[in-house]
Amino acid sequence: MAPSNGNPARGGFHPIDGMRDWWADAPHWQRYGVYLALIVLALILPAPWVGSFMSPDSDWTTVLIFPVGTYILLAVGLNIVVGHAGMLDLGYVAFFAIGAYTWASIGTSYGWSFWPTVLLGIFLASVSGVILGAPTLRLRGDYLAIVTLGFGEIVRITANNTDSIGGARGITNVPHPEPIFGVEFFLDPAPYYYLMLFAIVLVIVFSVRLNKSRVGRAWAAIREDEDAAELMGVPTFKFKLLAFAIGAMIGGFAGTIYASKAVFIEPNNFPFILSATILAAVVLGGSGNLPGVIIGAFVIAWLPERFRFLSEYRILIFGFVLVLMMALRPEGILPSRQRKAELREGTGGMGAMGAEVAGPDSEASAEVTK
Repeated sequence: MAPSNGNPARGGFHPIDGMRDWWADAPHWQRYGVYLALIVLALILPAPWVGSFMSPDSDWTTVLIFPVGTYILLAVGLNIVVGHAGMLDLGYVAFFAIGAYTWASIGTSYGWSFWPTVLLGIFLASVSGVILGAPTLRLRGDYLAIVTLGFGEIVRITANNTDSIGGARGITNVPHPEPIFGVEFFLDPAPYYYLMLFAIVLVIVFSVRLNKSRVGRAWAAIREDEDAAELMGVPTFKFKLLAFAIGAMIGGFAGTIYASKAVFIEPNNFPFILSATILAAVVLGGSGNLPGVIIGAFVIAWLPERFRFLSEYRILIFGFVLVLMMALRPEGILPSRQRKAELREGTGGMGAMGAEVAGPDSEASAEVTK
C-alpha cells in the first residue's frame, strides 16, 4: 500500500500543510470570512499598540511601507516570473529602479502629476521587460539567470553615469503624490501605507485571476516541462515574454510608490542584493503559492527590523534562520501541492531552471542514500 501523506517517509504531517489542504476544500463562506478578517487586520495593522511589539526600535507605519509593503509587492511580481513561469530572474531590481526613476525624474523636471506618471512608470518597466526578454528568453536556467543579473547591473550603472537623471548624486526633492479624496501625502506615513495596501490588493487580485486563466495554465506547463509544452502547441516564447512583462510592470509600480515616499533616490538604492532578497522571499514563502510568497516577503522584511537592537548580529541570525529553514523545509513555509510534488520529483520546486535538485522521494535521492 502506498504511504499516506502522514507517513514519515513522506516527511510526516505538518500543520501548515493541513491548513493549506483545509483551505483548498473550504466552502465559499469560510473563504470570504478569512478575506474579511485579513482586510480588517490590514486596516488596523499600523496601530501603535501593534507597532510597540512588531517594531519597538523603528516607526512601525514606516516599516510597513518600506521594507514590508514594498517587499510584498515586489515578491508578488517576481512570483509570476519565478513561481508561475519557472524562470530564474536575478535582475528584478532593475524594473523597480525604472519605476522609481520615472517618477523622480519626471516629477522633479516637468512637474507632472503623480497619478498618471504611475501608469507611465508601469509602462516603461513593462517595455524594459520586453526589451530584456525578447533576445534572452530562449536561454534557460543558469544562462538566463546570468543575463538578468547583468541587466540589473546595467540599469544601476547607467543611472550612476547619466547626469540627466542625477548620476551618482541621485535625485532629491522627489515630490509627494497630490492629495486624493482629501488625503494629504506629506508628513504622515499612514496615507502611504494605505496606498501601498491598495496596490498590493490590486496586484494580488490581478495575479490570482491571471493564474486561473489560460495564461496561468500555459505558465504551469512551461514550468513543468518547456519542451513538452512546446510539442503540445503552447507558444512558450510568447508566454515567457508575457510573464517577464507582467512581472516588470509590478516592479515598476512598486518603484513609483517607493520614490514618492523616499523623496530622495540614488543608484545605490537598487543593488543586486535587493533582487536576491526578493527571490529569497519567494522561495522561503513557497514559490508559486501566493499566500506563501506574501508570508515569506513579510518575514524577510520584518525580522531584521524586529531584532534591530542586536545591531550587526541581527543579519547573522537572520541568515542562520534562512539556512535552517531551507534545510528543514526546502519547499518553503506554505507551498502549493503542485510545487511540493515537483520538489519531490527532483526539480527543486521551481521547474526546470537549471538548478534541479533531487527531492527527498526522487529516484536520484534514493540512489545517493544507498
